[in-house]
Amino acid sequence: MQPLFPPASRPAPVRVVVADDNPVVRAGLTALLSGREGITVVAEAADGRDAYEAAVRHRPDVVLLDVRMPGVDGLTALPYLARITRVVMLTYSHEAEVVQAALRGGAGGYLVHGEFTAEELASAVRDITRGRAHLTPTAATVVMAHLYPDATAHGETDSPPPFSDTSTNPLSQMQPLVGQSIREREREQQPGTRSRLSAREAEIMDLIASGMNNQQIAATCFISEKTVKNHINRIFAKLHSASRSEATATWLGTAPGAAHRGVG
Repeated sequence: MQPLFPPASRPAPVRVVVADDNPVVRAGLTALLSGREGITVVAEAADGRDAYEAAVRHRPDVVLLDVRMPGVDGLTALPYLARITRVVMLTYSHEAEVVQAALRGGAGGYLVHGEFTAEELASAVRDITRGRAHLTPTAATVVMAHLYPDATAHGETDSPPPFSDTSTNPLSQMQPLVGQSIREREREQQPGTRSRLSAREAEIMDLIASGMNNQQIAATCFISEKTVKNHINRIFAKLHSASRSEATATWLGTAPGAAHRGVG
């Protein structure tokens, strides 16, 4: 005999991909979330490329994405992941420019380790599927202090960075980019200026022009400060500059007489 009021079927569990280069963190997050009702971890990933491939394969509801990972980092993978699923940054990185870049790139939440409980993490995972953004205190403070006053200035910088590979996986040859977009830099430069520098030198020069110091550039590019200094010395030589401000002016085409000098 059929029951008069059959029990309501349970909603499908929220399907999650955990992306972090630290295997201990991945295993801990997987164990924590798998033990929560209504959540299942369908895959783990060690970097942004793995996360993208896992998202294409499993079509999860949410990707928990670390920022700093070797290979393809979280900020580089973010715009591509955000096209196919919801993304929550789950990271130790709390720098203002990183938080802003993540939110502009399409992250639906930003959680800094040490600022949430296990239950709060599970709630964030469930809520993000309903379109509710989640920010832990550090990220929320950054948004209020930095992102909101600059909203007009940054309103048109959310395009994903360009990349050279045209294969099926758009992340195969990408390099990390943080700060003002390459397209904006190229529009501001005198013709031929960018061609003077290698790809890595151009990336570092973009970061110099955005106001980053050597320590910040080293962290963004995952290289040592000594390597940054070596790159800067070569950049100065190629741009015929003696200081950061002079190199920036040449790079952006604002140096006196830039329009009349032979460039390239």
